[in-house]
Amino acid sequence: MTAQTRTRALVAGDTALGEFTERLFGHLPRADQRRWARVYLQGLLTTPGKKSVRRLAASVTESPTASQSLQQFINASPWDWEPARAELLRWAEERHTVRAWTIGQVCFPKRGEHSVGVHRRFDPAAGRMVNCQFGFGLFLSLDGMSVPVDWRLVLPETWTADPALRRRARISPEVVHQSPESLVVELADRVAARTSSARAPVVADLSRLGNAAAVIGMLGRRGHDFLVSVPPTLGVCAAGTVHSGEPARTPGRESTAGDLARLGNTSHPYTTLLTRPDARPQRLRIHSALVRVPGGETGAPGTHQTYRLFGERRQGPGPGQRGGPVWLTNMSRHRMDDLLHLARQSARSTVTLGALADEFGLLDFEGRSFPGWHHHMTLMSAAYAYRAAPMPVPAVRERREFARGRQSA
Repeated sequence: MTAQTRTRALVAGDTALGEFTERLFGHLPRADQRRWARVYLQGLLTTPGKKSVRRLAASVTESPTASQSLQQFINASPWDWEPARAELLRWAEERHTVRAWTIGQVCFPKRGEHSVGVHRRFDPAAGRMVNCQFGFGLFLSLDGMSVPVDWRLVLPETWTADPALRRRARISPEVVHQSPESLVVELADRVAARTSSARAPVVADLSRLGNAAAVIGMLGRRGHDFLVSVPPTLGVCAAGTVHSGEPARTPGRESTAGDLARLGNTSHPYTTLLTRPDARPQRLRIHSALVRVPGGETGAPGTHQTYRLFGERRQGPGPGQRGGPVWLTNMSRHRMDDLLHLARQSARSTVTLGALADEFGLLDFEGRSFPGWHHHMTLMSAAYAYRAAPMPVPAVRERREFARGRQSA
């Protein structure tokens, strides 16, 4: 008996999952590839705990060879993940209005030196050097949720310049070394090329990138509206008058983003109340400034782009204030309320990354190949989207009919 006939059905929504799998992975040329895509998705949705290939196979099928076949499908089968990601984007856009394209960064701790792209780098979350893979994910910020639709893995030059490492990790010839900054811009460009909706603003955390000014300039030259958190040490120059007519202080003064966000260059700071379900309300004081960014120019040589810079100073229950992120945007005419709402999308993608790690196997991929990493990230993103986004009406009706049938039985 084949694994196909012995695959256990989901308790509910099985037909909907089959249709979803066919839509995203129907481009795969072989029926067995499409079947294993379905098994992997079903395993990610139903397997508790660690999402190793062995555990996924055991939770979904009774076939003794399923684990080996699933491993082959993920790590060795030469299928293209790009069509599935493009279809996932369209699928999500059909269900919700996209508010922002949010880019988050992920550190994947690893043991040993064999996983593709593994290297040592400083992890601010851990506060130390770690052995890891490092990458970026692009999320569609929707109404009340954030859905991953694309990924990039940082490949240090030690990996791309070594023919033996490239062969071992099955890195194709067209894949070259790219800086983290260029990968961020590539993610924004790719979603812009794929979307069938109006362009959404790019929201990204650049606070730990070495050349945030270059990313700012590249995003602007490509026509992206953006709101990015920047390193407090980023060099900026105070610009002229604020669009509302407020006088600006000392235009042309050189400073850092952190200092200027702390002081502002307008005479009327913005104040709002920050409320969170898990914390006491905090009064948020926003100092805003118009700035230029040396190295972040978007036009012809000699022209100067003006950006709005702002920082959060949170007033807690005790005395004093504490700083928050420093944000910079080319949407300088937007209301501060709208900019703050966009800034919250970055926090939402961070929450989504936590859910991906806890429930969908973000950090559990055990393969070593470059295609295998992308295969896993694509299927994991699809599983999360299927669980997070509401089902279409026919699937909901099927669930209700299934429940009524069980009750009558």
